[in-house]
Amino acid sequence: MKLREIYEIVDGLAPFALSAEYMTRFGARDNSGILIDLGQEISGVLFSLDLSLAAIEEAKRAGANCIVTHHPAIWDAPKRITPEDTPALQRCMREGISVISAHLNLDAAEGGIDESLMQGLGGRDAAVMEQLTGGGYGRVYDVPAASLEAFAEHVKKTFCTERIVVYGDRPVRRVASFCGAGFGPDAIRFAAVEGADTIVSSDQKHHLVAEAVERGMNVLLLTHYAAENYGFLRFAERAMAQLRIPADTFSDLRLI
Repeated sequence: MKLREIYEIVDGLAPFALSAEYMTRFGARDNSGILIDLGQEISGVLFSLDLSLAAIEEAKRAGANCIVTHHPAIWDAPKRITPEDTPALQRCMREGISVISAHLNLDAAEGGIDESLMQGLGGRDAAVMEQLTGGGYGRVYDVPAASLEAFAEHVKKTFCTERIVVYGDRPVRRVASFCGAGFGPDAIRFAAVEGADTIVSSDQKHHLVAEAVERGMNVLLLTHYAAENYGFLRFAERAMAQLRIPADTFSDLRLI
């Protein structure tokens, strides 16, 4: 397969136009798309949340010469390509591995990472904080009523992690969730207006957690990796079903 064909499969599931729209409407940064193109025929694909050295090693082992990531393989423009400054990029180029990254578009797409986070937490129909054309980010929805302890155990089991931090003591009935590090001041206000009793997200600063707790909401913080890998693997399954070449997924158990 050509690299462009793989790009088009990803685009069909998580349109890259969503990334451009998100940046324009909400002032976000992103760098999604084909980020390394070595011009070769693609003989195998590995799906990995991050472009890590461990993922590259797994791609080599599996005979894959393309890696599809969620987090952009290139974020800030590198000033030089050296083993010290950009080890993963240099390794890809040395090993002949092309890279496609689907970041904000996959966060926001229908069936994407933010919607999958909601579904894993037990929600279905949601109020959406940031509406996009055919997608959105940040959701509030009802879930089956449970104690906070029982809900936390469900989260651990569903997202295959023991690493969660829990604040609060209220029963859980209505949840606000924001994949990645999207739990900011606007998200707290949105959760409160929509009647959420619990917020689920990742990577949050103390003052934001304190504000949510002060407003009477529980807060559950997953690792960034666990919160997003759940939806990324579901996306990978749908993409692999359309590929005509060998493909597999890689999860870094050190980070879940």
